Order: sequence, then structure tokens, then C-alpha cells
Amino acid sequence: MGVRADGTKELIAMADGYRESSDSWASLLRDCQRRGMRAPVLAIGDGALGFWNALNEVFPEARHQRCWVHKTANCLDSLPKSAPPAAKRAVQDIYNAEAKEHTAAGVKAFARQYGAKFPKAVKKIVDDEDELPAFYDFPTEHWIRLRTTHPSSRPSRPPRPAGEPSMHRHLVALVRAGAHFERGQLIERSQTTAA
Repeated sequence: MGVRADGTKELIAMADGYRESSDSWASLLRDCQRRGMRAPVLAIGDGALGFWNALNEVFPEARHQRCWVHKTANCLDSLPKSAPPAAKRAVQDIYNAEAKEHTAAGVKAFARQYGAKFPKAVKKIVDDEDELPAFYDFPTEHWIRLRTTHPSSRPSRPPRPAGEPSMHRHLVALVRAGAHFERGQLIERSQTTAA
């Protein structure tokens, strides 16, 4: 799936292949490229290495965002049933952090507190620590959709009143044009050049 500059979602491609196969994913992505698709600004996926390897080969400029729903489920699944509820809450708090620096602090605290006792669970988060907060560099309005590929965790938006323009469309166009966002807010050009 993808999002066009006007904000509309679209099925980009579907093909038979082996789920973890880099060759299958690369073939699908090259087909998209041949049909005129530019490199995605951000690609969101689970831990399937074949997808990420193929993305790096075909669209190396695309940023990576690991799916938080998959990551959280994998982490929680690796905790024993006897794990304290606080450990599970800590993972959920990282997922729901308000800002990138809170995510980083949460990951460090989780690793410090539970690393010795639950190293497999901690590794699930720490290994993708750089890719988990990528969505924070995009408009706040997009965060709910960029955190995950999982459809059930993406609430549908309430309908807009008739005639009201979609800010989402405007923001997608800005992102595609290379606009910079910090903490979900657009950084004006004068601020970027002054910094």
C-alpha cells in the first residue's frame, strides 16, 4: 500500500513470492519502479529481512520504520508469563511516547531494568532502536498511521465536514517535497537555514 501526494491510499502492487525472500521483494519493488513509482520517503514493515534487503537494493534512499504493533507483540511474546506487568507496561509506554527523545529514554530504561532478566525481550526493542522512532520526523497527523502496518491498530478517521480541505493531503505533498518536521511540526525554511 502507498499514499499519493494528494493523500489517497492506493494498492501499489501484489505478487506471488516467498515472504522472507529478498529476491521476491526486489522483483516486486523493481516492477513498481518500472511502472513509475519513485522511492518512498518512508517504508513501514515488520522484521522480514527480505523486504528490508530488497528496499535497500532498489530504493536505498527510503527511510525505514519498523512496525510497532509487530515489534511490541514480538517483545511481549518473548517475556515469560511470570514477567511483572510493569515490564509489559514499559514496552507499551515506549510505543506510546510523545516524542522521539522519550522513546529513546524509554528504551534505555527498559534495557537497564529488564536486560539481565529478560535479554531476549530487550533485544527485540534495542535491535531496532534507530528505526522505531522514524515516524516522529513526520507530521503529527501521520503518526498514528506510520507507527504500524497493522490495519486493526490504525483507527479510521472521523469524516471531514463537507467542503473542508484535507490537511493530510497538504502534509503528504510537503513530505514528498522534502519538507522537514521536528516533533511532528513543520520547520519553516528560515528556521532551518538559521540553525
